Amino acid sequence: MIRILLCITFVVLFLILAIPVGFVFFLIGLFDRHAKDMASMYLIRFAFTVLLILAGTKLILIGEEKIPRDEPVLYVGNHRSYFDIVATGSRVFRPTGYIAKKELKKVPLLSWWMANIRCEFLDRKDIRQGLEVIMSCIKRLKEEQISYFIFPEGTRNDGEEGSLLPFHEGSLKIAEKSGCPVVPVAISNTHEILEAHFPRIRATHIVIEYCDPIFTRELPKDEKRALAQKVKGIIQKKLTEHKDLI
Repeated sequence: MIRILLCITFVVLFLILAIPVGFVFFLIGLFDRHAKDMASMYLIRFAFTVLLILAGTKLILIGEEKIPRDEPVLYVGNHRSYFDIVATGSRVFRPTGYIAKKELKKVPLLSWWMANIRCEFLDRKDIRQGLEVIMSCIKRLKEEQISYFIFPEGTRNDGEEGSLLPFHEGSLKIAEKSGCPVVPVAISNTHEILEAHFPRIRATHIVIEYCDPIFTRELPKDEKRALAQKVKGIIQKKLTEHKDLI
């Protein structure tokens, strides 16, 4: 139980102690939004790295060098744990928002920091609001060079390791309409950190593999329409290969 107590204590202290820092970032943003975005990214990346250390989580990283460095991308990953966000967020190198469930918007301080790093809050039952979120992400990708990370399964998958839930194809419209590269991300063994034996956190290792980017601008229309299934197939293949690593 000590690991989860350490993680919870760190999160609470971080959110409280970061209040004055957030005010400073707000002032910076009045003059230079990009500087605020970068400062927020580095701070959250630091917090996520500390959480992984406290949880005893070791990362096996594959293909990180494949991520395009000169433009924003849409990361598309499978989702089995809250630690998927912590682990991938600890590795970003440009401002990157996550599309998160709307319930997190009600959490004091946490929701403010999530909005600060450009996360979007999605109501999965409201199609109109979902379209508004997609359009907001497209605009930020194009105008502000913000990358986004999505989990097209729509919820955490509690099934067998290596399995995938159906992908919600609409979420990949962000890449189709913005023309940004898609980076499939296969994430294995995060379920073993917490969810497999909640409320205990156990030390383990996880695998994060960044696959070859898909340059959507170069795809014909029929392949763009089948993009979700293409990405799902890539991730499924990598998850199968990860079984020898976990």
